[in-house]
Amino acid sequence: MDVLRVDDRLTDEERMVRDTVRAFVAEKVAPHLAGWFEDGTFPARELAPELGKLGLLGMHLQGYGCAGTSAVAYGVACRELEAADSGLRSFVSVQGSLAMAAIYKYGSEEQKNEWLPRMASGEAIGCFGLTEPDRGSDPGDMLTRARRDGTDWVLNGTKMWITNGSIADIAVVWAQTDDGIRGFLVPKGTPGFTASDIHQKLSLRASVTSELALDDVRLPADAMLPNVKGLKGPLGCLSEARYGILWGAIGAGRSCYEAAVDYAKTREQFGKPIGSFQLTQEKLAWMEVALGQAGLVALHVGRLKDEGKATPQQVSFGKLANVRAALDVARQARTVLGANGITLEYPVIRHMNNLESVLTYEGTQEVHLLTLGKAVTGLDAFR
Repeated sequence: MDVLRVDDRLTDEERMVRDTVRAFVAEKVAPHLAGWFEDGTFPARELAPELGKLGLLGMHLQGYGCAGTSAVAYGVACRELEAADSGLRSFVSVQGSLAMAAIYKYGSEEQKNEWLPRMASGEAIGCFGLTEPDRGSDPGDMLTRARRDGTDWVLNGTKMWITNGSIADIAVVWAQTDDGIRGFLVPKGTPGFTASDIHQKLSLRASVTSELALDDVRLPADAMLPNVKGLKGPLGCLSEARYGILWGAIGAGRSCYEAAVDYAKTREQFGKPIGSFQLTQEKLAWMEVALGQAGLVALHVGRLKDEGKATPQQVSFGKLANVRAALDVARQARTVLGANGITLEYPVIRHMNNLESVLTYEGTQEVHLLTLGKAVTGLDAFR
């Protein structure tokens, strides 16, 4: 159903990654997703070692047990993971592009050697504490503080909407200091550090989402990430995660599209398959166009990234455009399936609900619009 045959432009290695992840998802994940979503559970501890064996955790990083793949190969993996569920791709994305990437980019050699090999294998799980209850799109105004006490650091504050929070062995927490925003590694079990799950979600139900609380959390001096200061630290990691999303959203949209096409071929009304009606074919054609365009955007940004030329504005372009495209596809697919489209027998309503969160996290639609607006005009609308 890929009319543009975008995947023909992939290398042999990238197609191998695609096929490996697709087979893993079909065998180990897809049969259970409806139940996980309905129950609001995600077996991260069971899946993490298997994802590690496949080399998917921090796969685009070099050394320290990481696979060191191309950016496009990582993107293709995200696409296939999110074709299963956004929660699965979020787990891999937070582990590799946020928590591991922060340590890889900004950590000391001791921090890298202690955590990255264990995280790459799935033995240790990480989370990324940036967003706060009242500081979503404006992280530079965060309220979490770290103060010096002798050679130690003492952290106080709250982080919200943290994927993997309650199951994480290590949390990368960003806090204001007298010297600007700094990152800290907070191990699970540190006195004063607690994580509680957020319940009653109707989106990303097959994902662990938590609140982190830091109450006089005392850390040694070497818990701080030494090689970055200021908001560019967390934003550099967010750009990595956004890149994975611009690929992942295509997978979610594709899953909805495939379900709609299959349904349209077999569901009969007025004596023939609904896929033979012009209005249904129009819907399917627009879905194909949207996903084809999204695939070209993802591949182009990925090739630029592998050449070291991709800019944050280009990543924002992809995240904004591709998530919106996938959400539009999911909504159209739901109408093709009619009432069946709201049941978990089909993946459409699950993806549609998940994509409402994907539209918001790692930069809201509005943030990416203003990022592009600044690129176009040279004028900053944020401040």
